[in-house]
Amino acid sequence: MGYRISFDQADQIFEKLGEAYEIWAPKRFAGKGRYSQTDLIRYDKVCKMGEIEYKEKSDLPAKEVLSPITQSLFYFTEDEFIESKAGRKKLLVFMRPCDIHALHHQEKIYLENGGFADLYYQRMKDRVKIVMMECVSGWDTCFCVSMGTNQAEDYSAAIRFEENDVLMDVTDEDLAPYFDGSKETEFKPEYIKENQMTVKIPDIPDKEVLTKLKEHPMWKEFDKRCVSCGACTVACSTCTCFTTTDILYNENANVGERKRTTASCQVAGFADMAGGMGFRNTAGERMRYKVLHKFHDYKERFGDYHMCVGCGRCIDRCPEFISIAATVNKMSKAIDEIKGGQRDE
Repeated sequence: MGYRISFDQADQIFEKLGEAYEIWAPKRFAGKGRYSQTDLIRYDKVCKMGEIEYKEKSDLPAKEVLSPITQSLFYFTEDEFIESKAGRKKLLVFMRPCDIHALHHQEKIYLENGGFADLYYQRMKDRVKIVMMECVSGWDTCFCVSMGTNQAEDYSAAIRFEENDVLMDVTDEDLAPYFDGSKETEFKPEYIKENQMTVKIPDIPDKEVLTKLKEHPMWKEFDKRCVSCGACTVACSTCTCFTTTDILYNENANVGERKRTTASCQVAGFADMAGGMGFRNTAGERMRYKVLHKFHDYKERFGDYHMCVGCGRCIDRCPEFISIAATVNKMSKAIDEIKGGQRDE
């Protein structure tokens, strides 16, 4: 059912929803950006429609809600442990179509990888309902159309923001009662059909081409360009790497908590093993690993789609202005060269 609702009416609906739901959406934090006198847009709890930043893309993705940057897993003593408690309320999360696709990609890793389901992710995901934010124009770093993630239909409600009111398509019967008495109207969300940026998705047909691609000199340029800060992976809507740390309380070294913290395959030392053995010791090797994981390995493993959703946040956040879109296009050319060389042999 479609509705037209003023911002004031939406605030009243938010107040009612707040009894059962935490409402999460992109929110602007003035002066908190990376540079002087710049803002940061990230996910946070909101109480009013006017708090939602819908005109700009968030700097950090919606995955922050389900897999926070830092998260307590359990508390322990020398005799026992107690799992951290899940929240009481459900979660109503405002997402763009690319972030909805990213949510499904994360589910593959956390819930379907090797037949093991991550308890802490599962209990968050079970509480989530999605409000899809209509996205018809995108930004200059987006390439969601190339990745096939510009459209999404699996939402509880969809929303279009206008100057003083919003249009909503409510498909979830659990949410419908909150809109009783609101003005009904016809509304179905529209989607972006063409980005400013396009990406040629590579086709790696066999192991021989993959092996030669790994040895291609294109990766060595990142030894000089990439500073291995990991900003791209923190901003990525599908990255799932983390590390765990035991925090011991000062009063008793046998009492503490175990935390899960976002980590990055792009940071030096991430792939180090016991005994001093290290893998991917250069920035170029780490970049190669990340790009191939996003545009080959994930799809090869699960057989459905590439891991990247084309949100472009990694491009926005990179201090060295490295574009994953340009990198993938360059990788596609390298694959064509390799295939051409095979035909000439």
